[in-house]
Amino acid sequence: MYLLGSIVLSSYLTIAFKLCDRFNINKLQAIVFNYLACAITGSLVIGAVPDYSGYTAEPWFFYALMMGALFFVTFNLIALAVQKSGLAVASVASKLSLIIPFTVSIFLYNETAGWMKIAGILLALVAVLFTLYPSKTNNSPTPNPSRLTFDKIILPLIVFIGTGMVDTTVKYVQHHFITDANNDDYLISSFTAAFAVGFLYLGTLLLRKKEKFQPISVLAGIAIGIPNYFSIWCLVHVLKNFGDSSSVIIPVNNMGIVLFSALVAWSIFKEKLTRTNWFGIALSIAAILLIAFGK
Repeated sequence: MYLLGSIVLSSYLTIAFKLCDRFNINKLQAIVFNYLACAITGSLVIGAVPDYSGYTAEPWFFYALMMGALFFVTFNLIALAVQKSGLAVASVASKLSLIIPFTVSIFLYNETAGWMKIAGILLALVAVLFTLYPSKTNNSPTPNPSRLTFDKIILPLIVFIGTGMVDTTVKYVQHHFITDANNDDYLISSFTAAFAVGFLYLGTLLLRKKEKFQPISVLAGIAIGIPNYFSIWCLVHVLKNFGDSSSVIIPVNNMGIVLFSALVAWSIFKEKLTRTNWFGIALSIAAILLIAFGK
C-alpha cells in the first residue's frame, strides 16, 4: 500500500501542474505555498514545532538550505516541462534521472554494478532520446525549430540533470549525516528553506509588479503540498519495510510513476505521443527493471 501511495501521489504532483495550466492558476505561486504546506504538514505529522534555532548547529543544516533551493528550482523546471513538453515526457525526464545518483554511487561509495545494471543505465540514456524525440503538435503544425528544440529536448534534459543532482545530493547527505532520529528534522528544514527561497523570489516579483498575487494559488499550493509531503512519507515507509531492497524499490517506484503518468497523459489529457515516444517510454521501463533486478 505504501508503494502504491508513493506512485499515485508522486504522479499526482506532475498531474497537478497540468491542472494548474488548465485552470489558469499561477504555478510559481502554487509551488511557493506548496512548500509551506509541506513544512506545516510535516510538523503536524511529528507532533512538534521544529526547533530551527537548534538545527543551525547540526552538520546537515547547510545541506538542508541547499536542498531547499534545489527543490524550488527543480520543481519550477518540472512545472515548465509539463507545460511545454507534456506530462509523459516531463515524468520520464525526471524519473529516469535516477541513473545519475546510481552512477555516482558506483564511484563514490564503491557500490557494485554487474553487466545488467550497466546495460540498464545505457538503455535509460537511449530511452531518454526516444522519449524526447520531438513531434509536431496540434497547436503548431509548423513550429519554430529553435522553440521546438528547447521545449521538447533541451528543457527535459535540464529537468533530467536537475532532478539527478537533487537525488545525488540527497543520497550524499543521507550517507554522511542523516539518521532515523533526524530524518524528519532534515526534511522539514529543507521544505522550509524551499518556501523561504520561493517567498523571497515571489516577493521581489510582486514588489516590482512583475507578478500579481493570485489568492487561489494558496489553495492550489495546499492541494499540491499535502500530497507532496506524503509521497515522500510513503516512500520512506516503503524503504523502511524493504530496507535491504532499496536499490530495487526506488527503480520500481519510478517505473510505476512513469507508466501511470504516461497513461494519464494519454487517456485524460489527450497528449499526442508518437510511436517513437511510446517506444522510449517502454525502453525506460525496461531500463528501470534492469537497474532494479540486475546483478
